[in-house]
Amino acid sequence: MADPVVQAVAEAHVGEWASVLAATARVAADLELAEDCVQDAYAKALVHWREQGVPARPGAWLTTVATRRALEHRRRADVARRKLPLLVPDEDVADETFPDDRLRLVFTCCHPALSQEARIALTLRLVCGLSSAEIARAFLVKEATMQARITRAKQKISRSGIPYRIPRATDLPERIGAVLDVVHLVYAAGHTAADGDRLTRTDLGRRGVDLARMMRLLLPDTPEAAGLLALLLLTQAREAARVADGRLVLMEDQDRSLWDQVLIAEGLALVPQALLRPGRFGLMAAIAAVHAAAGRWEDTDWAEILGLYDVLLSRWPSPVVALNRVVALSYVEGPEAALQQLPDDPALATYPYLASVRGELLWRCGYVAEARAAYEEALAFTTNAVEAEFLQRRITRGA
Repeated sequence: MADPVVQAVAEAHVGEWASVLAATARVAADLELAEDCVQDAYAKALVHWREQGVPARPGAWLTTVATRRALEHRRRADVARRKLPLLVPDEDVADETFPDDRLRLVFTCCHPALSQEARIALTLRLVCGLSSAEIARAFLVKEATMQARITRAKQKISRSGIPYRIPRATDLPERIGAVLDVVHLVYAAGHTAADGDRLTRTDLGRRGVDLARMMRLLLPDTPEAAGLLALLLLTQAREAARVADGRLVLMEDQDRSLWDQVLIAEGLALVPQALLRPGRFGLMAAIAAVHAAAGRWEDTDWAEILGLYDVLLSRWPSPVVALNRVVALSYVEGPEAALQQLPDDPALATYPYLASVRGELLWRCGYVAEARAAYEEALAFTTNAVEAEFLQRRITRGA
């Protein structure tokens, strides 16, 4: 039988970590100190909750313990004098508009001065509370490598004087976009693992959805936050049908009875708000909604999807969007027409999905030898074992 105290602490770690750390960072004025204080608070919880019982509000208990330790440390070490400028909220910002400290934490982790890799690692470490070892396993790198990456990011925050604050109103739209990009990248890394013997990294996918829920909660009037959450929910709803007997299953062959209708309903309900001011994620969510609304592959409204891709491509030009648009075009005007519009972009030179799409279009046109050559090209650039096995089946089908 599970230890109820250990379980309560684990649940508080998942549900309260970001809030506790964010509040403590504001008091500590130093991310490293705040993280140490919060870890100590969780360790104390294992002892005190066993003796005194689990408190009615675990997050409040943890925050009180962590912030008290941070204040004590500041008084002893005179941290306030030496480090307070690092994390002082900007006086020009109406913080009462965004009262939740978690936003300050998220914006600090996703500051544009940090590299994309650092933003992702720091967000998973500080906002999600994952250990360096857990993050390293998710991205298939050594723990020491990931720890060094996180340490460098924290040092850059300290050296550069990156503030612990909500951006100014004039900077907010761009900064929100950068944060949502990080959340999307976290989910994408879990949805299809870059390499390894599994198609997905389940924990990363779940963390991505959790982060999207947090951003939607903290920014309820931001259509793109609604769009990102809708997109991830509608995508995650298909998760159980993507692999059968260890093999990749394309959407056209998926058992749609396995799609999670609760997630689909939640995602569809968010799409109207996301389309009030359609951005990248809102339009992608609308495309996912069309797929979700189709009871069968044959019922998919490809003309609607193609129209949405046209709008998305005009507002967010990207070779990957152009490639996805070609797939939709192939179901509206046929594979021959789609072949003529495959993007010829150097950025896709080693992108396996370009060769894979070309192979599929060639196969549908009846060009079997050319299709197999395209699949072999895609296989050469594929490092995920499940996707590689799928491509191998494509190469040998009909042989």
